Amino acid sequence: MSDDLFKKVVSHAKEYGFVFPSSEIYDGLGAVYDYGQNGVELKNNLRQYWWKSMVQMHENIVGIDAAIFMHPKTWKASGHIDGFSDPMIDNKDSKKRYRADNLLEDKIARYQKDGKTNKAEELQVALDNATIDNDLAKLKSLIVEHEIACPISGTRNWTDVRQFNLMFSTEMGAMAEEADKIYLRPETAQGIFVNFLNVQKTGRMKVPFGIAQTGKAFRNEIIARQFIMRMREFEQMEMQFFVRPGTQKQWYEYWKEARMKWHHKLGFGSENYRFHDHVKPAHYADAAVDIEFNFPFGFKEMEGIHSRTDFDLKNHQEHSGKKLQYFDAELDENGKAYGNYIPYVIETSIGLDRLFLSTLCASYKEEEVGEGDKKDTRVVLSLPPILSPYKVAVLPLMKKDGLPEIAREMMQTLKLDYNCFYEEKDAIGKRYRRQDALGTPYCITIDHQTLEDKTITIRYRDTMEQERISFERLREILASEISWSKLLS
Repeated sequence: MSDDLFKKVVSHAKEYGFVFPSSEIYDGLGAVYDYGQNGVELKNNLRQYWWKSMVQMHENIVGIDAAIFMHPKTWKASGHIDGFSDPMIDNKDSKKRYRADNLLEDKIARYQKDGKTNKAEELQVALDNATIDNDLAKLKSLIVEHEIACPISGTRNWTDVRQFNLMFSTEMGAMAEEADKIYLRPETAQGIFVNFLNVQKTGRMKVPFGIAQTGKAFRNEIIARQFIMRMREFEQMEMQFFVRPGTQKQWYEYWKEARMKWHHKLGFGSENYRFHDHVKPAHYADAAVDIEFNFPFGFKEMEGIHSRTDFDLKNHQEHSGKKLQYFDAELDENGKAYGNYIPYVIETSIGLDRLFLSTLCASYKEEEVGEGDKKDTRVVLSLPPILSPYKVAVLPLMKKDGLPEIAREMMQTLKLDYNCFYEEKDAIGKRYRRQDALGTPYCITIDHQTLEDKTITIRYRDTMEQERISFERLREILASEISWSKLLS
C-alpha cells in the first residue's frame, strides 16, 4: 500500500506540473529533477515559511547568500577533501556500482517485510557499528554473510568496499594550464562560517546569534533513489547558531524542541515525526540528532540538529591564518569577563527537496465523493492554504453573457495580494477537481446571479461546501485564512 501511495505521488507530481525529470526529451539525467510551474510555487512557499520563522521571527538571526564557488582551501579546512565520501562496492559481472550501506539497508527492509525481525535487528546493529568505525572490510563481510546479490546480474561477485569522494570538481581560470581546481559546494554551511566575522561586525551581533542561508548544494551521489529524496543537485536551508563555549548543551536542546514544533505546525500529524539520536556523532560534533518523517517508504531523515563545537571556525582560523574570534565584553556570574574566544555552533540543517516531498506525501489524499451513480473519487492536496501554489481559482460559469469580463475584473483585484488561477474551459465540476488536485483552497464561481446582486459562490477545497457571499466577505475570508500568522504564531 505504501509503495502504491508513493508511486501515485510521483505520478501526480509530474501530471500536475510539480516535478519533471530533468532533460526528459533526452531521456533524462539521473537523480536530477526540474520543478514545474506549480512545484516552484510550493517550493518557494516552503522556503519562505522556513525563512520567516528563522530570520523574521528572531531578532538575533540574520540571513546571507554566499557564493556557490569558494576558495579550494575552504574544503580542506572543513575536512571535505579528505573525508567526504561514501562506501562504494562494484559488482564485477554487471559493472554496476552501489553504496555498500544501502545494499545492507535494503536487506534489512526485506528481512522486516518477511517477518525476520531478529535478523533485521542483528544486521542493523552490525551495520551501525561498521559505519561508526568506518570499517570497510566489515561492510564487505556483511554483504557476503547475508548473501546479497547484485539486482542487475543476480550474482554475488563483489569487489572490496572503498571510499568514493562525493564532491563535484571543475576548473576556474582562462587558460587550462593556469586553471585552479575548485569544487561545487557539497553543503551551504561553510559559506556561513567564512563570513562569521563579516556578519558579526557589520551587524553588531552579540553572542548568541545565528546566520541563516538557503541555497543549492551538489553531491555526486552514485546511488540516488526514491524520486527527489536523494539528488545530485539539491537545496538546503541551514542556520548556524553561535554560542558561548559551555552553553552548547542548553542551546542544542532548545533548537531540538524548536525545530520539531516547526514541523508539527504544518499539521501533518505529530505521529509522523520522530527524533533519531546519533549513537556516535560525526568527528566535528559532540551531539547530533535527526528529525525523521514517516514517508511512504518508512521513517527517513529530513533535518539534522548538530552541536558542532568550535571545529569549523577553529579549522578555518588555522588554514586561513585569520583570527575568527569573538570578543565578549559581558561578565559571568563571578564577575569575570569572558574575553576572546571561538564560539561553539549549533546547526540546524534541512533539505528543502525532502521537505517538499514530505509535504506532497502527507497532503495527497484520495476521497470517495457522491452517492449512487454519481459516486466518484477525487484526488486532493490538503495543503495549508498559505503554502498552496494558488490561493484562489477564479472560474466564470460560462464563456458568455459578460461572465468572463466580470471574472477577469475580479482576478485583477485579487492577484495584487494572492496568487490566482483563472480557468473557463470545461464543466465547473471538472474545474473544481483540477483545483483540488493542485491544492487550491478556494474556488470562486461567477454566474448570472453575480450580474444581479454582485455575489459570488465560494467553494472550500477540504469540505467541498459552497457558500453564496459578497465580494467584500470574500476578501475578509481570504485575509483571515491565508495568513502566515497561522504557521508562525
